[in-house]
Amino acid sequence: MSGFDQLRLDGVSRRFGTADALAGLDLTIERGEFIALLGPSGCGKSTALNCLAGLLPLTAGAIWQDDQRIDTLPPEKRGFGMVFQNYALFPHLTVRDNIAFGLRMRHLPKDDVRRRTTEAIEMVQLTEHASKLPGQLSGGQQQRVAIARATVLEPSLVLMDEPLSNLDAKLRLEMRTEIRRLHQSLGLTTVYVTHDQEEALSMADRLVVMRQGKVQQLGTPEEVHTKPSTWHVADFMGYRNLLPLKISQLNGDQVTVDLGGTPVRGSAQGAVGLGDDVIAAVRPEDIKLSDEGVKGLVEVVEYQGRERAVEVVLDDEVRLHVRTEQRVDAGEQVALTVTPGRLLVYPS
Repeated sequence: MSGFDQLRLDGVSRRFGTADALAGLDLTIERGEFIALLGPSGCGKSTALNCLAGLLPLTAGAIWQDDQRIDTLPPEKRGFGMVFQNYALFPHLTVRDNIAFGLRMRHLPKDDVRRRTTEAIEMVQLTEHASKLPGQLSGGQQQRVAIARATVLEPSLVLMDEPLSNLDAKLRLEMRTEIRRLHQSLGLTTVYVTHDQEEALSMADRLVVMRQGKVQQLGTPEEVHTKPSTWHVADFMGYRNLLPLKISQLNGDQVTVDLGGTPVRGSAQGAVGLGDDVIAAVRPEDIKLSDEGVKGLVEVVEYQGRERAVEVVLDDEVRLHVRTEQRVDAGEQVALTVTPGRLLVYPS
């Protein structure tokens, strides 16, 4: 596979009118890595992908493939594969012809085209569907055709833009595993855009969390999941409880905040001082029903299989979201404790 050792985005920016869709993105991608660009709609992740692909020109910055600057090259000269959200298959071509299309455009020998196309079809397990048209396939099968078409060219980089968003929940799970398997078995380098944090956590080697065109955090899934760098990242990574509180005690990076009249300990994630207004973040699964602790009234209970999602209102009207396997009913008085070390406290 033709490739590179390193792909580097230096200060990549893209402006639409007076607004920055992407502002000074710095990112180094190593060969063989699976990078996920993660963030809410409008954060700049698809813009970054389109700049990489050459579908959007840069307003500022540069993109380097090892020692070669490539942001001045047209898309077809970059040698990247792309998998779009809507698959972008040719409806009048069979599965085999869709996958072979790029190889034929490169005027490769017919035997090579046939061999590589057959290998790609087998790789995505579509041999019995090779002569069908896209309209005769399920969404997951169409997605596999799109992936085979992108990878059969042996690209140095595969770009995927929300490729699973049109699939149902069961198929999304299966395709997540499939994409990761193909990435590893083919030795691909992959940049993957998603707004789904669970998808990103399960697939990527590193996450790039974005907000308003800027990188908020860059790290391994474990780093971003357990130690979000800002409360905005915490919010996006499932810390559903974001509580405006004050610091009542301070000992290094160990702080105490007052929650519903009860002191609760947490760890500071930035420079904070005694009496400061802060945002305390904690996941619903890190709040436990207990015999003592913060008192509140159960207002909403949603049954979700093994667990229940519970909304508890404290005496000071603060609402806490809790996940528990325990049976609890609306209208019940409960006490809550926070798992030690799981309350993260950010400067507001």
